[in-house]
Amino acid sequence: MAADAANGVNGRFNFDVIVLGAGIMGSCAAHAAASRGAGVLLLERFNLLHHLGSSNGESRTIRDAYTKAHYPPMVRLARRLWTVAQADAGYRVLTPSPNLCIGPRSNAPLLAAVRNGGAAEVDVDERWEGVFHIPEGWVTAVSELGGGVLNATKAVAMFQTLAIKKGAVVRDNTEVVGIIKKEGEDGIRVVTSKGEEFHGAKCIVTVGAWASKLVKSVAVLELPIQPVHKTTMYWKIKPGHEHELTAEAGFPTFSSYGDSFVYSTPSLEFPGLIKINSDSGSPCDPDSRDWGSGVANAAEQVARWIQEFMPGHVETAGGPVIRQSCMCAMTPDKDFIIDFLGGEFGQDVVLGAGFSCHGFKMGPAVGTILAEMAIDGEARTAVEAGVELQHFKINRFEGNPAGNTSQD
Repeated sequence: MAADAANGVNGRFNFDVIVLGAGIMGSCAAHAAASRGAGVLLLERFNLLHHLGSSNGESRTIRDAYTKAHYPPMVRLARRLWTVAQADAGYRVLTPSPNLCIGPRSNAPLLAAVRNGGAAEVDVDERWEGVFHIPEGWVTAVSELGGGVLNATKAVAMFQTLAIKKGAVVRDNTEVVGIIKKEGEDGIRVVTSKGEEFHGAKCIVTVGAWASKLVKSVAVLELPIQPVHKTTMYWKIKPGHEHELTAEAGFPTFSSYGDSFVYSTPSLEFPGLIKINSDSGSPCDPDSRDWGSGVANAAEQVARWIQEFMPGHVETAGGPVIRQSCMCAMTPDKDFIIDFLGGEFGQDVVLGAGFSCHGFKMGPAVGTILAEMAIDGEARTAVEAGVELQHFKINRFEGNPAGNTSQD
């Protein structure tokens, strides 16, 4: 599908592929499509690299220790694509680290994550002396090459830059209000709030927390996606322990599967601080959230965890030093939606949505899958990597609001 961005396929369209939403998924999809020689238009409703959605912030975790076995192959594919993109860009956005899983031996999700991530049990006191207070009988398992920290905003900017180098056109402050399939006309038309209209052969929709609203308006289809406001918290490391908890010193990303799920990345982006969070959040409307719901409760929950498991190394008095807002688009089963929109749009519109607060790490893989679905009608790279896409179909919710949860 070779064509320049101005003329599209043989001059019939403005663009071969129009991508809506320039977060990590849309930016990766635009790069993947442009790398295939497609004429690509990437549209963003807000400023590029804005802080209103799911792709902003200083860091994201990458880990292949997943409770569901269909995710590690996608993570491993993504890790390979992160490496390729970094080589093309000439700089790094991924800092590798070990990944540690801890929790009660009776915790089935923990044991599944250890198994699926290929982790091995270790003595954490030998590995990270005195850092963790682990209850008797808990599992402590490490995947030596399974973790890492991604510089989130820098990563999004990297894929946008690489997409532009491949010929993609990127426009921000352009809100899409319509996707139209005209009778007797090939392709689709994308309409903006300013009255502009772009004609494309294919369209990829990656608008994050706004996916339900946009899809309902253009396809009269209710997607079970709930936007959730979350808070990222950085805590002060106690004096004398700053270096111990750094990525440079080999400190891991980790997940704790106790009464509450708590996760962390090594100290990296803010010297002397460490990111430790829970998975709690508050349902919200992406266009009218209050930015404060649930923040105090989340901080208290994490503080209690720190006091129990890392009391000698992390300070909780006064709460987290830095708090950053993020928004996640949650599905009932926490599995992604990667599928053709169908209906009148058939395979002309591809949807990537509901990444449920764990998709960022897989951005390059998801972007490649979406681009191949749009251009070829199938995702061969996913198949070759052992990624099972049947888990991400829209129709799993038909007559079954819980989706894949009922199968777990």
